[in-house]
Amino acid sequence: MNYIISGKNIDVTEGLKQAVYDKLGRLEKFFNDDAKAQVTLSVEKERQKIEVTIPMKGHIVRAEQVSDDMYVSIDMVAEIIERQVVRYKKKIIDQKQDISFFNDVFLEEDDDDDEVDDIQIIRSKKFAVKPMYPEDACVQMDLLGHNFFVFLNAETNEVCVVYKRKGNTYGLIEPEF
Repeated sequence: MNYIISGKNIDVTEGLKQAVYDKLGRLEKFFNDDAKAQVTLSVEKERQKIEVTIPMKGHIVRAEQVSDDMYVSIDMVAEIIERQVVRYKKKIIDQKQDISFFNDVFLEEDDDDDEVDDIQIIRSKKFAVKPMYPEDACVQMDLLGHNFFVFLNAETNEVCVVYKRKGNTYGLIEPEF
């Protein structure tokens, strides 16, 4: 696995780099050698934060963790990514998605209306809406760690939204014209 390590408001020392290589190195058994892990270390008001993003074809594995100690954050983010990858291995294989980023050995293992005036949009994102099935969108949403995901339904060719519900279930919102 290739690592791209950057820092925000922090000097990335050799000790931090070595900790990233050691802790995230245990994830290498899941991915091929050409997989890339984008690691961003940052410090904000004594909060030590690490963000790890591993792009794959059609999916992104992402986790972030904040603590008082950067080394603790590195440990926790490695555990989160490992849980995500193990949890979704079966789903990805069952849905016959592109699994070329995974190592072959790993694959063989078993609001109130009164507050409307107070709403301020402070961040805006643009992203490509990819055609996929609702089940694939749920997998992608969970891999990103989000509560909802916007996608282009491959069956109906309409923009839809999947979202998490209580009880570890999912909802689907489809447009009605």
